[in-house]
Amino acid sequence: MAVDNKSHHNHALMSLNRMKRETNTPSKEASNFECLERPKICLEIKDCCDFLKSVPSSSVQLICIDPPYNLELEKWDVYEDYTTWAASWLQEAYRVLCNTGNLVIFGGIQFRDAKSGDLLDLLHYIRHYTKFKLINTVIWHYKNGMSSMRFFANRHEEAVWLAKSDDYYFDLDSVREPYSPEGLKAALKDKRLNPENVKKGKNPTNVWEINRLNGNSRERVGHPTQKPAELIRRFVKSLSYPESTVLDFFAGSGTTGRVCIEEGRNCLMCDSDHASEGYFEKQLELMDKGAHKLEYIREGNVKDFLDEGKA
Repeated sequence: MAVDNKSHHNHALMSLNRMKRETNTPSKEASNFECLERPKICLEIKDCCDFLKSVPSSSVQLICIDPPYNLELEKWDVYEDYTTWAASWLQEAYRVLCNTGNLVIFGGIQFRDAKSGDLLDLLHYIRHYTKFKLINTVIWHYKNGMSSMRFFANRHEEAVWLAKSDDYYFDLDSVREPYSPEGLKAALKDKRLNPENVKKGKNPTNVWEINRLNGNSRERVGHPTQKPAELIRRFVKSLSYPESTVLDFFAGSGTTGRVCIEEGRNCLMCDSDHASEGYFEKQLELMDKGAHKLEYIREGNVKDFLDEGKA
């Protein structure tokens, strides 16, 4: 007999929709929020664990991070005891997330020695030593990449989506993909599907085909592991709502900050590398300055940046 996966019941939206039916009040979906005309963006150059200590508890809706992979590519990518280091920021991440909050961690599964710091090590620690709930593993699939003669050339990376509680926020409608005309006709004939949802588009599934950034891509700002904006955007739109706060404590290229500005979210960022300031300045230069206004804080009191306890 099949057993329901209760972690996928999306309690937050279920509760809000039930409230809507019982009280005839609007549900708390992304469409009910107004995008911020002037989002707040904070970037500090600081060790992530020191920075997290300054963030109030239960103040962040989404944490989206691409931590170092411990591949010794740069000086910031070398850790003798990766898991112990990661444990310190994972515990702080749980604290600062609000009850409906989500955590996304990009990573990879490397052909290296045990305890090297790949996604398997992180997931093992998370499963055994934290209260996070694993909701999805997302496969980022790309057609462009490096060739190899010693193993099958890699064409994907993983990202894990974790939630603080069963009441996690998830807005599928904001990231649905349109059907082709033929696909729409076929889907509407499928009696198992809700016609209202079909018309909104299809679930993008947990395999996302988004190309890596080429070396000459206009998006490039100089960071060696920069992720495409559209990859980050799908997480920001589906796992946070306009007006909420997104946190990236491995800011790197600053892509998360740029996406948050474009999508009407506040964003807290930090990175230990001073080069991140220059990368983010380039991100701002790429944006349509006439369309986006922001309050950009390079250094400041995070508690003043956030309303205490509000996500």
